[in-house]
Amino acid sequence: MKKILLFILMTIPFIGFGQNYTSYLTGNATDTVTNPIGGLCLMGGATENDNAMKWFLQRANGGDILVLRTTGADGYNSYFYSGLEVAVNSVETIVCHNASASTEPYILQKIQKAEAIWFAGGNQWDYISYWRGTPIDNAINQAIQQRNIVIGGTSAGMAIQGKYYFTAKNGTITSANALANPFNNRVTVDSTRFINNYFLNNTITDTHFDNPDRKGRLVTFLARVFTDYGEYAKAIACDEYTAVCVDTNGIAKVYGGYPTHDDNAYFIQPNYELSVKSPENCTAGNPLTWNLGGIALKAYQIKGDSTGSKTFNLNTWQSGNGGTWYNWSVSGGVFSEQMSTPMDYVPLSLQNTSSYANIEIFPNPTSGEITIPINKSDYTSNNIEFYNNLGRRIYVATSFSDDTITVDLSSLNSGLYFIKIKGSNGKNYIGKFIKN
Repeated sequence: MKKILLFILMTIPFIGFGQNYTSYLTGNATDTVTNPIGGLCLMGGATENDNAMKWFLQRANGGDILVLRTTGADGYNSYFYSGLEVAVNSVETIVCHNASASTEPYILQKIQKAEAIWFAGGNQWDYISYWRGTPIDNAINQAIQQRNIVIGGTSAGMAIQGKYYFTAKNGTITSANALANPFNNRVTVDSTRFINNYFLNNTITDTHFDNPDRKGRLVTFLARVFTDYGEYAKAIACDEYTAVCVDTNGIAKVYGGYPTHDDNAYFIQPNYELSVKSPENCTAGNPLTWNLGGIALKAYQIKGDSTGSKTFNLNTWQSGNGGTWYNWSVSGGVFSEQMSTPMDYVPLSLQNTSSYANIEIFPNPTSGEITIPINKSDYTSNNIEFYNNLGRRIYVATSFSDDTITVDLSSLNSGLYFIKIKGSNGKNYIGKFIKN
């Protein structure tokens, strides 16, 4: 009886000062401090996938779960607290009713004490206009970066997670309208700093992707990112009932109901095998063309299952397990796709060199040092040049011995990197490795 009475008491809503927010608490009102495992859960909308939600809760490591939303009530509380049989200390939902909630000390305190934060669905423009550039925004990013909390969201809560994001400031848009005019006033893609997730640093997300109308508009978003910001961004998209769960090593698991249900996640990027990757026509009032011979973009499609057994590596964006590669393209505002082969590229700035198979690197992947067996007489330079996956030189190592080169790379961010050494035969030799 005591347990039942406590549960009823803790789910009575608390109305914040001036009714800027409403709070619903289930579980222990006394904060507990745990060491969250970190990670990111991206849910495509509709009903949550239970297995993905268990993954999310487990990474809070028994701590406190905070649900932030701008509409609705306490629908997540009992589901997270007791419905998935993952032990957590508490679940608290805070519904922000307006932008003034972004400075409420109570909400900021709860963010600072949470081991997990979940963003519900709704209208992403509400999240952006209420929180972006505010104390709530800063507190969320500090929690991600300094305390390694796990973070996630569904529908609009997923759509706000990338470095680039569709704001829906002027409402949503269909693929037909976006492709017909990529500068339609509803194609509102922004890059102003908001949620700072490392593995989404060059990425935009999209949701409800089982609607076939979504693919063309996502390509339009990517074209606008290049046109407006000069960056070849990537994209992650999820069907409804489907989730992409990314661990701190950058490995994305896809959860869904396949084979009973056709639940998919997509990892889309410009085709880096091409020397010219930009859209042929992305101008106001004209249909989008981003064709490049029908291979303008590469998409890796994974059908999510109950165990998250199929994966994609967000360090390299080249390797996956259990999925299928497709070419995506748009010609005169018409989207098309066809099955393709895995992408294997060397950045354009290095493509005039010899085969990169000539250099052995181990361990590969590495979390710190790499060793390269080498005969110095084969090379004309004492320098090894390091490049990121865009072909930009980021580091030069010098003064290596005759037989091996050992370089400490622990300061590099996770990702795909290339090395170049000038050869005595007039060629440059290339190697590539993954930094975890």
